[in-house]
Amino acid sequence: MLPAIAIAGCAIWLMLPQASDAEGRPTAAEVTRVTQDTTRNEDTAGTQATLSSPAPADANLAAAPGDIAPPETVAPATSPLDGLKIISQSWRRGGLGSKALVTFTLRNANDYAVRDIEIACTFVRRDGSHLTDRRRIIPDTVNMKSRKRYAGMLVGFVNVNANKAKCSVVTASRI
Repeated sequence: MLPAIAIAGCAIWLMLPQASDAEGRPTAAEVTRVTQDTTRNEDTAGTQATLSSPAPADANLAAAPGDIAPPETVAPATSPLDGLKIISQSWRRGGLGSKALVTFTLRNANDYAVRDIEIACTFVRRDGSHLTDRRRIIPDTVNMKSRKRYAGMLVGFVNVNANKAKCSVVTASRI
């Protein structure tokens, strides 16, 4: 009799509705909205604190309201990819025809050096149909306003039917 009661109790417990974990958590849009509201409130509070600060004891040193400098605006950060391009490239086979060895030149037109550059190479057949994608991270630094050539860099194994390759820069880190 006791096992039947235990089984019935477990079955009833499993059938009861329970609050899910997702009910108490805000969605991504709500988190973004709250973050934006908080940022806006902090900026307003900082401006109000600046404007409502007590005047100095000496009236001659007090600045007129028109003399208060506007808050500094920060220009949006540019991506390192904006000025980083592959300006020439070629490829050949290595390792009994199974490895892709790519030769390319990177040009960094940015005002800063970049490193950890990731390239993605797409390999296609003669008719243009897609075969393989390979990625490679280059743990090297390309100085600002300069070019750097990489000769015979192993990108990875490639399909034996591949005839053409096209490489592009995917990511890079600003130094």
